Amino acid sequence: MITLEDVKKNEEVQALIEGTQKQLNVLGFTEHSVRHISIVSHRAGEILRTFGYDEDRIELAKIAGYLHDIGNCVNRVDHAQSGAILAYNILKDMGMPHKDRTEIMMAIGNHDEQTGTAVSDVSAALILADKSDVHRDRVVNTNIATFGKHDRVNYAVTNTKLELDKENRKVILSINIDTEICPVLDYFEIFMDRTMMSKYAAKYLNVWFELIINNTKLL
Repeated sequence: MITLEDVKKNEEVQALIEGTQKQLNVLGFTEHSVRHISIVSHRAGEILRTFGYDEDRIELAKIAGYLHDIGNCVNRVDHAQSGAILAYNILKDMGMPHKDRTEIMMAIGNHDEQTGTAVSDVSAALILADKSDVHRDRVVNTNIATFGKHDRVNYAVTNTKLELDKENRKVILSINIDTEICPVLDYFEIFMDRTMMSKYAAKYLNVWFELIINNTKLL
């Protein structure tokens, strides 16, 4: 079986990750490089592990998490679909079985809230992991005076924690927002679609999604 470590060593993957961040820096987007994809990869695997999925599915989720944003190297628009096709072909060249690379392609192609939805266990885990990474470390722009709302919301998030409650079958996203930087309402204006996508992804896994902001349960 092709593993996450095999994928990390692939030079084509490395080049696409570097190109992704280079392009998004120019466009002014938040960080989508090794920090983000490593967090998403780890969380996607842990979600499936916690809720009893087998090691093969866990590994697929980890690989999908690591590759999910490489389509940004093509263009930010439709990056999920571009990334899905890129990942499929790379994994094919690496010798991954067609069923496994198809699962990863489906997950990556459906991770964006504008065009996708949970279509499998791997897909649902990727969505929950990806949408949980909101934090000021993702803000590339160093000039606070020029922040748009998206940068301001991310920068206002001082701490994020994703808790997995196996006994009660819950995924709990806890966020601390500095309200002197932006009000909590701005978070929902930016991330409502992502929040609802996470709720549906959790439902696909037969678990409950909870959102807690500044110690107040909102969902």
